[in-house]
Amino acid sequence: MKFHILTLFPEMIEQGLGTSILGRAAQKGLISINAVNIRDYTTEKHGKVDDYPYGGGAGMLMQAQPVYDACQAVRGDKKTRVLYMTPQGETFTQAKAQELAGEEELIFLCGHYEGIDERVLEEIVTDHLSIGDYVLTGGELPAMVMIDAIARLVPGVLHNDDSSVTESFADGLLEYPQYSRPEEWHGKKVPAILLSGHHANIEKWRLEQAMLRTQERRPDLWERWQKTHDHSGTLK
Repeated sequence: MKFHILTLFPEMIEQGLGTSILGRAAQKGLISINAVNIRDYTTEKHGKVDDYPYGGGAGMLMQAQPVYDACQAVRGDKKTRVLYMTPQGETFTQAKAQELAGEEELIFLCGHYEGIDERVLEEIVTDHLSIGDYVLTGGELPAMVMIDAIARLVPGVLHNDDSSVTESFADGLLEYPQYSRPEEWHGKKVPAILLSGHHANIEKWRLEQAMLRTQERRPDLWERWQKTHDHSGTLK
């Protein structure tokens, strides 16, 4: 899967995504990370990509021309989705990550300053996405968050592909608590059911714990989950 990131700070993207699981996945050719410097596409001789907004107001605005040309250089005649990182966008979720993981290629547009000229957004953007109701200094961090969430769903990226199926939000519930060695730590013991070797009982316990944790920590998710499942966790 190919990820193209249109940014003013390509080194931030390369450093952030070039290590750990995603770095290894890129080395194996499972994904590719292409950080595109928008400044390379400005026609202004000093590399300027911003200007004052019409109508006044604080700050500067990224101009349409370099953003458009950078996008076209990557997309060409393809109908690749262009995701604009903005707090005004749809909130990014696990369901959205799963949807986007089905694409062969994605373009992420990272704004800065007071934003980007509306005309180029109308011209190229297919999805306006947000990671939450707060404002950051630029779109690079949201882009990296989304790429991490999407890339780990690509087959082969995770060492154990089952991991992405049992984690929080994968089935609408938060993940159940997990334990490792030693069996007792600081006076706290691993639940006996996990040592029993009885897989059916373990799965039942894990579902119960996931339901309980979701009810306690995310009542909004719990209310939504109850609409489609009965008390045993079976789809209605």
